[in-house]
Amino acid sequence: MAANSDKRLRLIVECAYYTAAVGFFLYLFYYFWTSEGGPTLLAMTLVPVTFVLFVLGSLRENDLYPRLSSAANLGIGAVYIALALAIAYYMHTEYYALGAERVGDWNWTDLIMGTGMTVLVMEYSRKRHMPLFVLNIVLILYAVYGYMVPGMLSHAGLSWWRVGTAMSVETSTGVFSNLPQIALTVIAAFLLVLSVLRGFGAIESLLRATKRVAIRSPHALPQSAVVGSMCVGTVSGSGAANAITIGSATIPAMIGAGMPPATAAAIESASSLGGQLMPPVMGVAAFLMAEFLGKSYFEVVARGYVPALIYYATVAVSVYLLALRHRVRLIAGIGEALSWRDLVNLAAFLGVIASLVGMMAAWNLAPQFAALYAFVGIGSFLLVVNTASALAEDRVSFEALIRPLRGFLDAYIEMTADLTLLLATLAIMTGALVITGVPTKLGALLIDLAGVNLAAMVVLAFVFGAVLGTGLPPAPTYILVAIVIAPPMIRVGVNPWVVHFFAFFLGVWGELTPPTSLVAAVTAKIANASFYTTLNRALQICVSLFTLMAGVFVHPELVIEPGLAQFGAAALVLTATFGITFSLQARFAENALADTAVRLALAGLSLLVLLCPEEPIASAACIPVLLAIGYWLRTRRGLTYGAEEAMEPAPAPSVPTPQIVDTERGRMQ
Repeated sequence: MAANSDKRLRLIVECAYYTAAVGFFLYLFYYFWTSEGGPTLLAMTLVPVTFVLFVLGSLRENDLYPRLSSAANLGIGAVYIALALAIAYYMHTEYYALGAERVGDWNWTDLIMGTGMTVLVMEYSRKRHMPLFVLNIVLILYAVYGYMVPGMLSHAGLSWWRVGTAMSVETSTGVFSNLPQIALTVIAAFLLVLSVLRGFGAIESLLRATKRVAIRSPHALPQSAVVGSMCVGTVSGSGAANAITIGSATIPAMIGAGMPPATAAAIESASSLGGQLMPPVMGVAAFLMAEFLGKSYFEVVARGYVPALIYYATVAVSVYLLALRHRVRLIAGIGEALSWRDLVNLAAFLGVIASLVGMMAAWNLAPQFAALYAFVGIGSFLLVVNTASALAEDRVSFEALIRPLRGFLDAYIEMTADLTLLLATLAIMTGALVITGVPTKLGALLIDLAGVNLAAMVVLAFVFGAVLGTGLPPAPTYILVAIVIAPPMIRVGVNPWVVHFFAFFLGVWGELTPPTSLVAAVTAKIANASFYTTLNRALQICVSLFTLMAGVFVHPELVIEPGLAQFGAAALVLTATFGITFSLQARFAENALADTAVRLALAGLSLLVLLCPEEPIASAACIPVLLAIGYWLRTRRGLTYGAEEAMEPAPAPSVPTPQIVDTERGRMQ
């Protein structure tokens, strides 16, 4: 009897979830097509609905409050849903009055409803992003009790009423401000494209294609992780999603071919991390950067491709050297033959990339509409192909027809709701910073400490971002660095593009710093390897993140303007990065002393290429770097490695548990 009751409750939750999900999707699709009401009304209506979807999704997975009984979870969930729907209704119907009639003079009902949404968002962050939850609590307390803080950061303190309105009904800050608006407009439109590819199996087809490439050479096997993660990263932007999608196949294959477990995990970590760098999504940073700079989304993407390709080229070279070092061997049977459905899915994937770039570049179409039209076109194509294929089979079922649509809806709702609530959480953080004047004070402190010495400012900015990165994911790290560091740097003459790309690279690098490296945690789990060993080796493979951070200041043409100047700067940065990679990963002589001397000389010349602002000198220094690399490629490929580099014992790789897959799949950082 109890089992039947539990089954009935689960069916009710499932029906409620899909009813809310379909309604949410249709509302958003209508908005994408018409833009009716504007982004502020959209956020005030749908941010509460995303919390409803979060609660229903948690109830489906028995993950709302696991320590409580099913009945208690259902009761608490019902209260949350009722409160969120009441807030959505109130904000939607009172939108005009809040923004015109009562602006600056809100009543108690406004405050209660707005603060209620803030509390719900805080509860979401407590469950999903504990460091952000703690940081927001600290910032809110600082906003009220700032007079108790000694020194430069002291302020008079704000009332709880002021803090409550700033976090909610003041739409310039708080949970209905620009950040969640971006999540529900441009980002949500792009997630349509990603979700339809996932729902119809295009990501799995990409994985099978990269595995087919891997069987051609032992050195191509680890490169399949690089290529696969780069392809998925173009539409994902999530390091964790890349790791679980690609790594679950590539890591066991690399270990089976002789790669040490921690090294295999590090290769996938570095490859997956590039999903944060790869346009057109860039881990949502492209959308945030466009908002900060007041530029178009396509201007950000056009500058983002070259740094992303530098990153992946460097990772590919490092992986090649590691494959030689550990004598990776070719293994049979890892590749599946590609079916006609796989070829269709690959064509759809290429069509998505081509159509997005073409519509935004050639037709100058707004990103939201480019993504919408790509979704309609590619989605219709895949739906027709899937339906025709199902009808052609002898045993066609309703489940087979709707499975891709259900997969699309699940992926879309999970990613959009999670990202909207994450950006609403970040909006609380930025709102608390803005109303207390912290960015201005920290910027003044930065200038006082560093004077107008750019190198000192960059070092201090790096330390600031590195500390943030130890506890925060890339997006909030980028936002905080951009808010605090960008204004003083721009005031002393640094190009805004340079500052914001530096903040972006710093935020991505923070994903590899403990204790929040979700990518390394996932790959280490798959490989059954040490988390910190994986992290350490991934940092060596990801050396290009450091060279990109330095390169944007020394060779600013890398990001200032797309074109020939960008490629000239890219050639210098890429040469320097290759040289540093070879100095770390290659061996140039049997004699340890001679080998160390050559590697140190190569590293020194590479740093000269990277850090010398005089282009003729930097270009001249490229010659010995390239000659050293060429010499190694010609004469030293077969150089034997010492006992200290012998292969580690390879424990059997573990398949990630369902909990990891369900929790992390598709979430953008």
